Amino acid sequence: MKRELYSILLLLILSFTAFYTYGQTADQNYKLVGSNFIQTKNYYLLTLFQNNAAVKQLLSNDPELVKLTQTRLDNIKSSLTTCKDPLCFTQTLKFSDDEIKTVSDRLTNLYKTGNVLDNLVKQHVIPSGTYQQFNSLSPVQILVNAWEQDAKAVNYAIEVYAEGRKPNYPAIDSISFNVKNRSYLNLVYDASATIWDESKNEKLFFVPSMNYALHCLEINERDDAANDEPMISGINKNAYNRVKTINWAKYKYTLILIPGAGPDVEGVALSAEGMLRCRVAALRYFEGLAPFIMTSGGKVHPYKTKYCEADEMKKYMIEKLHVPENVILVDPHARHTTTNMRNCARIIFRYGMPFSKPYITSTDKSQSYFISNMAARCEKELGYVPYKLGKRLSDTEQEFYPTIESLRIDNDEPLDP
Repeated sequence: MKRELYSILLLLILSFTAFYTYGQTADQNYKLVGSNFIQTKNYYLLTLFQNNAAVKQLLSNDPELVKLTQTRLDNIKSSLTTCKDPLCFTQTLKFSDDEIKTVSDRLTNLYKTGNVLDNLVKQHVIPSGTYQQFNSLSPVQILVNAWEQDAKAVNYAIEVYAEGRKPNYPAIDSISFNVKNRSYLNLVYDASATIWDESKNEKLFFVPSMNYALHCLEINERDDAANDEPMISGINKNAYNRVKTINWAKYKYTLILIPGAGPDVEGVALSAEGMLRCRVAALRYFEGLAPFIMTSGGKVHPYKTKYCEADEMKKYMIEKLHVPENVILVDPHARHTTTNMRNCARIIFRYGMPFSKPYITSTDKSQSYFISNMAARCEKELGYVPYKLGKRLSDTEQEFYPTIESLRIDNDEPLDP
């Protein structure tokens, strides 16, 4: 009987330990690594592999990964003389299922408790929150799952912006080229030749493919993930610095979020809906509901517009509504209402604002009620809901609480991952 009780107690202790070992979460003091914002936001684990000297050395010297790298480079070089269509070139750059599994197996074998990979997971991957959905797993499982997600994200960018696969929102995010045009073959050839030239002495197995994905985004003029970056030292600098001075007990809400409304007409900087939403939010700010306003919306409508919704709303609020510049935080990346909400939660977290405090959306009646009933769309598009509903204050205002899941990278939205 004592032995059975001891066994049960031991299992409970192990379960309790596992929960606290594997149930870790993001750290609000953590600062993301990397100077290439598009790469960091889309492929954070690969960015860590590249920027951590000890991990880079471990992976660069592993015989199986070295072989994988050399095979990739040989295939790229060979494609320059053998390929006759665009898909032939892109297939040599994407990760195959077998390659993804090979790397997963190598990472599993290379991982040891206390070694450089273990430290990377515990000191960077977990506290970053970028793979938050895996944080209930063991550290080695987090590592493998993060790698597999990044590999799929690289493939997705190549498929959309080199092969012409339809993205989730074709009307605003599609490839810039006619992939059936004969001249496109020359462009794809030149892209592969450039990647081979840049990568021919590369040691890290993933770099040629990752750089090709980034190159595909570049030639499509799809650097949206880098809009206004670095924001903390640029467009959001004054508001960010003011965050540290706020007595949060004086305010009911952290901020007032204005979701963007892009114009559908070429050459129009700010839609009428956007102006009206700004006016409603400015009224609430001057009533003292929150110390900050956040404008949210990227370069979305119409297709490949040069105007950024959030930037234009900020200009309007300063010039027309006399809102102080250091009150306005900008999210110039969101492309949908779901990501207006998600990116708001991210900025609240990354900028050190109280994460358990609610914020409010201030917008037109139609959109306000739409957001309140948007959970199913969030689950479909993001895999989770980036907020918890609070109270409805009026037809134009609704309370929300940010959720930590919002930090997760969205691997099939390279323009705003």
